[in-house]
Amino acid sequence: MSRPVTLFTGQWADLPLKELLPKVKAMGYDGVELACWGDHFDVQRAVKEKGYIESLWALLSKNDLGCWSISSHLLGQATCDRIDERHQAILPSHVWGDGKPEGVNERACAEMALTAQAARKFFSAGKSAMKGRPVGSGKAVVNGFTGSPIWHALYTFPPTSQEYIQAGFDLVGKRWKKILKAFEEQDV
Repeated sequence: MSRPVTLFTGQWADLPLKELLPKVKAMGYDGVELACWGDHFDVQRAVKEKGYIESLWALLSKNDLGCWSISSHLLGQATCDRIDERHQAILPSHVWGDGKPEGVNERACAEMALTAQAARKFFSAGKSAMKGRPVGSGKAVVNGFTGSPIWHALYTFPPTSQEYIQAGFDLVGKRWKKILKAFEEQDV
């Protein structure tokens, strides 16, 4: 196997991971990209709970599956989005909090930075479970979205000014600079 074929688990987050993984193996996949929602990968537990990460690797090994990346799309979306009531359905309660937009953005940014730490711990702990499997990039990988304070305005009428668009890009840069620094510090 020169390149692993993996399945992103986010579409099946309603299924417990222990039920999903045997199905993934039966479908012929080499591994998974674990979603950071449902019970597939819990960032808080990965950072704080002794034995949690090891239990994930044991479950993956039991099903003869590897993992080369985790995904934090929903949380990443909330870092820069214009928050409204729809986001409550996709965010953990501790990130949603009181639902006030700026607070949701701030908590999402903090949780996204924590995701770097969780990923580092997870992939460092999984080296023996991944022995003999393709190396991939050799890096801990987290996939996701950045969200956007200007997405709603890109193809609208009345026209959107360049200054408005630039301010949106500047905000994404400001928020993600801190998040990416946290990832860099964890070598993720």
